[in-house]
Amino acid sequence: MKVTICGAGRTGHLNAVLFKQQDGIEVSVLTSSADVARRWREGEQVWQAHVSDDEVLKGKIDLVGTNPRIVLADTDLVVVTQPAQARPVLLQQIASHLPRHKPVYVGAIPGFCGFDWLAESAFSGHDNIVIWGMKDVPHTAYNLAPCSEVRMGGAKAELYVALHRRETAEARAGLLDMVGRLYEAPVTMLEDYLEITLTPGNALMHPAVLYGLLGPGAPWQHRPFDEPIYWWSDCPQAGAEMLEACDAENQAIKRAAERRLNIDLASVKPLRHELIEAYGDQIGDDSTMYSLLRTNKAYAGIQAPLVPNSPGPGFVIDRASRAFHEDIAFGQALLLEIAKRLDVAVPAIETTYHWARAYHGNLSQPPLNYVPAKWAEAIA
Repeated sequence: MKVTICGAGRTGHLNAVLFKQQDGIEVSVLTSSADVARRWREGEQVWQAHVSDDEVLKGKIDLVGTNPRIVLADTDLVVVTQPAQARPVLLQQIASHLPRHKPVYVGAIPGFCGFDWLAESAFSGHDNIVIWGMKDVPHTAYNLAPCSEVRMGGAKAELYVALHRRETAEARAGLLDMVGRLYEAPVTMLEDYLEITLTPGNALMHPAVLYGLLGPGAPWQHRPFDEPIYWWSDCPQAGAEMLEACDAENQAIKRAAERRLNIDLASVKPLRHELIEAYGDQIGDDSTMYSLLRTNKAYAGIQAPLVPNSPGPGFVIDRASRAFHEDIAFGQALLLEIAKRLDVAVPAIETTYHWARAYHGNLSQPPLNYVPAKWAEAIA
């Protein structure tokens, strides 16, 4: 089986190494980095993943390149690991280079931000493409040295995948077989792709915390940070409260979707429930969202994206961060569109979204024309 990973960042690098631990798996990597492709050509073909201080996994990557025609040749499974804001261009770029003579499974890890609709739009007329996504990353990854090594964090005990609504039972069986060959954790198929799209995550978490740190009346509204801060262990009370409000609105969107579409989205649980299930004993105090975020050992040490406040003192939030360009411009924008289609009021999400756009000052607004024009309305 040939697997093509689109993206040579932390998640792409780690998964390339993990896939090469399995027998009979050919791995190619499509990258936008000419330097990474050059280094592979010049002999840096064995990539490493540090599983622990004492264990290092190694994998010889079969091909790394920037030309999609070459890298995607005869592929069976495509895994997109690039951030949401890079995906529209990527999918348009690879569409004409995917094999046409067999089913090709194209999915995203993680599959958030409406990847199913985005891929459907990009692959219009490609009936052999099977669209899928994974609910979350199978492992965290950090400390990437491109073309060399990455460090693997905790693994998920169970993996969840979903297919675009259009896919068949045969495609369902094929995806479970393929993903099951690549990962040791058991794989569960979700019933509807909205279970991925509406799962609470960064599109709720990062904007709420930013608002608590920098929004009206916040501690750093009018001054820079004196030293680096951490997303979660330094999260202020106001940020946690805003997050709870945004999460409650996401649950309201879920319930409206269940009613309108006559589907079961029970797996879309409140965020605090999701975090307790995911991290368990690593959380020192899970009595409130505020205490959970600040005492979760799995979150300790995750720095907020800061850059020097040149030419002044201290640090400011990095406006190039994915928190703006992925979580807000794509993630929150899509939630607002879904809420509008379902007639759900989401004042907290709207507040953080519009504040963040104003704070950034130059945040692009991607078109949401990939959301099917008659979605939800047609079923009302």
